[in-house]
Amino acid sequence: MSDARENRAERDWRGDADGIYEELLQRLAENQPQPRLDATRRAVELLGDPHSAAPVVQVTGTNGKTSTSRMIESLLRATGLRTGLLTSPHLQRVTERIMIDGEPIDDEAFVRNAEDIRPYLLMTDAELVANDQPPLSFFEALTVLAFACFADAPVDVAVLEVGMGGEWDATNVADAQVAVFTPIDLDHTARLGRTVEEIARTKSGIIKPAASVVTAIQRIEALDELRAAAAQNEAPVAIERQDFALESTTVAVGGQLLEIRGRAGRHYREVFLPLYGDHQAQNAAVAVAAVETFLGGGSRPLDPAIVVDGLGAVTSPGRLQLIGVEPTVLVDAAHNPHGARALAAALQEYFDFDELVLVIGILHDKDARGIVRELAPAAARFHVTASTSDRAIPAAELDAIVAGETVEHAVFDAETEALDAARAWAAQSPRRAVVVTGSITLVADAMRLAQSEGWK
Repeated sequence: MSDARENRAERDWRGDADGIYEELLQRLAENQPQPRLDATRRAVELLGDPHSAAPVVQVTGTNGKTSTSRMIESLLRATGLRTGLLTSPHLQRVTERIMIDGEPIDDEAFVRNAEDIRPYLLMTDAELVANDQPPLSFFEALTVLAFACFADAPVDVAVLEVGMGGEWDATNVADAQVAVFTPIDLDHTARLGRTVEEIARTKSGIIKPAASVVTAIQRIEALDELRAAAAQNEAPVAIERQDFALESTTVAVGGQLLEIRGRAGRHYREVFLPLYGDHQAQNAAVAVAAVETFLGGGSRPLDPAIVVDGLGAVTSPGRLQLIGVEPTVLVDAAHNPHGARALAAALQEYFDFDELVLVIGILHDKDARGIVRELAPAAARFHVTASTSDRAIPAAELDAIVAGETVEHAVFDAETEALDAARAWAAQSPRRAVVVTGSITLVADAMRLAQSEGWK
């Protein structure tokens, strides 16, 4: 073995991957996306267009994007295809965002591809600055890296979760064969629009000429925008409850049993989904329709065994996930009123606890009042705190919002104190449980603490 190969074999790939992440963090923050595509397009052009190396399924919406993307990827993998998956944000490590064949990309491949593309990112940065534009943002650079990783693997199909919006999101440099829409509601209103109609118009930008569209049931103003964009691009549209449907869901141990009517009319019966909530069942119906569309234009049903295997293997970290027992601790990244409403309904329908303490922390750019209002009926008490994110609403400020609800509440400056007090309260009765929610950053903090302290 040459010295170069020996040195490469001896490298600390995990440390190098963490170093690459720190390097990416020096760029414009993820919550400050630039409304542009030219920057990402220039970077992938310099790299030889890795975004065109495999067909693409692209997923946008307000809630359910990550879960639906993971379901689509799992179903495609169950057919024997080699898959790539880009999702955001991550919970523990950045490598979770780029998955190859159902697993986070290994550190060596992550680092190797990052090092390979670095000169081209810097070249793009220089061109942008010369034209009085900001250099590539965190998300733009990460998206380019994901395309490079997928081309290097290589993958047979890439599933891309939009970061924010759709029309000018960095993932939209790819021309998706199937554009998938989960439910559209109000979120990121300062950037995407103040109405559902405006937000849907921005998200409809992922519809490209001759693509196919698959959408969850939408509010009429959102559906009108999707139909208009599809008509302009001569893209056929498949709509939940009209062209496919979730026929039934039954609570089961560890999840639920579904019956789904696919686009070709086949009923997929007794399909186990190891996730909780009617919203996840609806996400599964959308995912099945998307895969039917990708593989056969919606005219050919899937082998029922593929649906059973694909959905049965799905995971969705941070979405009604059990991270602790004795007492039970669940986490859910509900970060807007629509997601909070779905969480409250799932807690009532799928669990049998008498009392719940909700440990809650919300970020500044979110509708905190709307989230608290939707969660209050499910809570015996709130433990109000702030995550480690610098975007978190201060605990005392959030507590003032919670005080407007007729629910017991206590405020904690540190999330560790809020979680310890919540677990102590829940431990007093087997009929109590803890739910951590309000932001992905608080969920991530709780998951790290649960792992380090061995809550399971």
